[in-house]
Amino acid sequence: MTTIAVTGVAGFIGSNLSERLIAEGYRVVGIDNLAYGVLEQVPKEVDFRLADIRDSDLWKHLTGVDTVFHLAAKNSIIDCQSDPLDTADINVRGTVNVFEAARKSGVRKIVYAESSALYEGSTTFPTPEADVAPESFYAVSKLAGMAFAQAYQRFYHVNATALRYLCVYGPRQDYRRTVPPVMSAFIIRMLNRQHPIIYGDGSKRRDFVFVDDVNDFHMMCVRDARTDGHTYNLGGGANYSVLEIYETIAELLGSDLKPEFGPNQPAEAQQNLGDIAAARALGWEPRVSLREGLDRSIAYIREHVMPRIAAARTPL
Repeated sequence: MTTIAVTGVAGFIGSNLSERLIAEGYRVVGIDNLAYGVLEQVPKEVDFRLADIRDSDLWKHLTGVDTVFHLAAKNSIIDCQSDPLDTADINVRGTVNVFEAARKSGVRKIVYAESSALYEGSTTFPTPEADVAPESFYAVSKLAGMAFAQAYQRFYHVNATALRYLCVYGPRQDYRRTVPPVMSAFIIRMLNRQHPIIYGDGSKRRDFVFVDDVNDFHMMCVRDARTDGHTYNLGGGANYSVLEIYETIAELLGSDLKPEFGPNQPAEAQQNLGDIAAARALGWEPRVSLREGLDRSIAYIREHVMPRIAAARTPL
């Protein structure tokens, strides 16, 4: 049985990926320090290791591993803006340590998360992989991680694939962030009969892609050598304004709650839209429509998240 390691296994993308890998017959070693992830989200079949990507003995967890998916990161832009030092420690030093641990352990391939935040300053839409223009501390940390990854490929011949996720959404999306992702934030507040909060005037546009579609490409990275050594945008092929997202969720929920507007968040781009031609050239295609993805997200939040929130509010 082929063994695959996932850093950030208790997070949104990591837990969904692990579930998919197990369903397709892989053994999964999951690595997470639970600073951001939720242990209950980790599939029970995962060989879970409570560890930090900065640990000096990380390589021990990668012994016998074929492929590493490096997803662990400090990834809330607002939190990264408030603590650049911690951001660099996790996203840069942590990434270097993962590459070094994988090299020492003889891992065949590393698939690692860069970020569409690298396009924050771009004025070209859809944005191709070559048009890198980071602005926020988070994006700069991802740029530094990218440079180290490329150096490992250049000097140590490490086999690596870089993925630049656009706005991934779906079940298990982290609703506990300082500013939660827009999809889960709107759904949870409206189910609680609270007005959703829009930061800015709602005109910001985002390229949303459902997590199952992202996992389709993850599986290609495991099995298809054509992905080796390349960088790919993974998006939905279109973008939507925050107001359009609110309107769609309100319609699906049958809600008449109007949004409240707050100040713009710092370091956020006005829009993003990834050029996904490179991924499409390999036969990948985003298949889940926005309405279907939101329907599935609502169903998950109703069943799994709302009871958790209600229980947390219940006095002992």
